[in-house]
Amino acid sequence: MFDPREKIALFIDGANLYSAARSLGFDIDYKRLLTEFGKKGYLLRAYYYTALAEDQEFSTLRPLIDWLDYNGYSVVTKPLKEFYDQSGRRKVKGNMDIELVIDAMELADQVDHVVLFSGDGDFRRLAEAVQRKGKKFSVVSSLQTQPPMIADDLRRQADNFIELNDLQAMIGRDPSERQARPERVVHVST
Repeated sequence: MFDPREKIALFIDGANLYSAARSLGFDIDYKRLLTEFGKKGYLLRAYYYTALAEDQEFSTLRPLIDWLDYNGYSVVTKPLKEFYDQSGRRKVKGNMDIELVIDAMELADQVDHVVLFSGDGDFRRLAEAVQRKGKKFSVVSSLQTQPPMIADDLRRQADNFIELNDLQAMIGRDPSERQARPERVVHVST
């Protein structure tokens, strides 16, 4: 599946990977993920894509984004778009597909193997385009979630399908490593 002489690039659809891992009952340890794929070849670049809410004073994603940015990932973000549908319900949209596709196509000539962490069927054409350049294309997602997170046409197009659940021991965060949040102390003046 991987040749140790290959140059590898990772493209992580943050929301999709988070949903798949959560459905499987584990959290991703992004440091271990880099280490694991670094063992498989020369890891040229690891991209992480996510949309962020601009109007929030603090986003729960911000600490992760900052950590990734300082620890070997190229982080690509854009603001969430808020709109109202025809029935007046508030909707939020933060699709990062086009950013991921452009980056993958720009980098494809410099790598031997593209690894996509997403099961979104919209990426089938990306797999096909990368393969036409003579590059390998692997997809990390899950068939073991209900419903499966991987689109059948993307899985069929990819050179390799890697079941996310099979990587849990290598890239999953050990629940005991999670730091307990300190209790909030409230000082009351009298």
